[in-house]
Amino acid sequence: MQRVPHANPSGPLPAAQARRAGALRRLPSHSLSGEAAVLKVTAYVDGASRGNPGPAGYGVYMTTDSGDIIEVSGYLGTTTNNVAEYSGLLEALSIARAEGATDVEIISDSLLLVNQMLGKFRVKHENLIPLYKKARGLASYFPNFSIRHTLRAGNKEADRLANLAVDRGEGRFVERHRDDL
Repeated sequence: MQRVPHANPSGPLPAAQARRAGALRRLPSHSLSGEAAVLKVTAYVDGASRGNPGPAGYGVYMTTDSGDIIEVSGYLGTTTNNVAEYSGLLEALSIARAEGATDVEIISDSLLLVNQMLGKFRVKHENLIPLYKKARGLASYFPNFSIRHTLRAGNKEADRLANLAVDRGEGRFVERHRDDL
């Protein structure tokens, strides 16, 4: 598992010093739903675009350490696959923050997205720069954040949700349920 490098080249600041510097924000002790905070989430993210650019959507399949599964699919209109990939990442990070997560693992089949977030690839395309900056900003809220690549076969649920969004052609849909197995 690869960790995203911190902006501070000497490593992360001690928590108290970082809070004073404004680098960390205190997370709520409860999620927006009022339940006890989730500590760890794992999110599979994907984007789909038919035509590139073309009708596009994103999918997020998230599991929490409390056994919840959160599935999100969102339609984006006409855009590129890379914008759709970043949209899935941003959705996952926003939900994780709302849930009060402290440990976030992102899994994506987009090598571009993963390597840009890890600082291995530069973000060159002007449409991706603001999305990248927003994603890095959201990722900085989590004391433990990691992102890694998987093959497409390892990302089937997020892929299904992204394509479902394109098929529907409208809206954002969220489903939350419990893993009762």
